[in-house]
Amino acid sequence: MAVKLRLQRHGKKGKPFYWIVAADARSKRDGKYLEKLGIYDPNKNPAIIDLNVDGAVKWLQNGAQPTDTARAILSYKGVMLKHHLTGGVIKGALTEEEAEKKLQAWLDEKAAKVDAKKDGLAKANADQKAKALEAEKEVNAARTAVPVEEEVVVEGTTTEEITVEEDTTESVSEEPKTEEVAEEVKASNEEE
Repeated sequence: MAVKLRLQRHGKKGKPFYWIVAADARSKRDGKYLEKLGIYDPNKNPAIIDLNVDGAVKWLQNGAQPTDTARAILSYKGVMLKHHLTGGVIKGALTEEEAEKKLQAWLDEKAAKVDAKKDGLAKANADQKAKALEAEKEVNAARTAVPVEEEVVVEGTTTEEITVEEDTTESVSEEPKTEEVAEEVKASNEEE
């Protein structure tokens, strides 16, 4: 029986998350599996990977073949390095303590890189929020800075009379425009 370490899809449409499983190569993608080794959630930034490292190494030592994506995830979490170092310990090239030191140094370096990425993302997010807030403040300042028209009161008139007078001047100015348009329409009809 050929065993594969692969991803099993779960979640909903557009929001997948995956189980990392050891399964028979002949089983369906989301079918039966031999052992669940962890989860992978690509919807977060950076992606969340929770993995049983010792279980994955055990399956690799027993001959399980990871798929390309599973190999990338296992490599990211240090499983492939641990498998390699364990092979060196078995052959006698390394001692157990040396292998643990190398693995721990690699894991510390990887954790530092991940923390730096998280800090960079948090800083970028904070900068984006600050820019949006500044833009919103500018818009609000521009909106409140528009001068309100002051009411000019002419002696002996009220504001209602002034608005009525303004309306009549507009209607008078509109009438010649409509007459001009009517004359142009008549002229164009005569030409045809």
